[in-house]
Amino acid sequence: HLPSMRTPTEMIVGMVLCPCGLLLMLTGTLAPNWRQVSLIPDQPIDLILEQGIWDMCRERQSSHDRLCGQSDELGYFEQVPVRVAQGMMPSSLVLTLLGLVVATLGVRCWQKEPRHLLAGIAGLMLFLSGLLSLVPASWYTHELWALPAPTGSTLVVGYSLVLSYLGSCLEILGGLALALSFHHCCKEC
Repeated sequence: HLPSMRTPTEMIVGMVLCPCGLLLMLTGTLAPNWRQVSLIPDQPIDLILEQGIWDMCRERQSSHDRLCGQSDELGYFEQVPVRVAQGMMPSSLVLTLLGLVVATLGVRCWQKEPRHLLAGIAGLMLFLSGLLSLVPASWYTHELWALPAPTGSTLVVGYSLVLSYLGSCLEILGGLALALSFHHCCKEC
């Protein structure tokens, strides 16, 4: 009888979750909305200031006029959690891309047998990339209300931070799923 050409379930799970995580983390890293500042004293009631790790935007909710590249008078971008996120989020994205390349070589649907060791190594890389983005997202969330903002304004979590969290979790889960491939290496030894 012919050898089975099926890709192991854990590899499929990893190869579905990790690219989804990459997209969410990419959006979370680039979109300027880690937190929203609203109800700013002496400003129009419908003005919202969106702060990301690279940019700051003002938006009037009534007219949807949006202006990015706002000046940082309060030193928001100098804050350690923001600086850490500026370093770790792109590093995480690069590691994710490398991990996906290695995973593709390990999972390979064009050969009879997957390369379990390669898939396992890719799983560890993707797990680490998830941790690498989870750390700045968590730290930023912890410091959200301590970061500089106009006195008396209201602060809320922005969608970019939520997407970064979700992406990190998908990377961690997908990485762990792929890391289960090491189990097959042990069997082969």
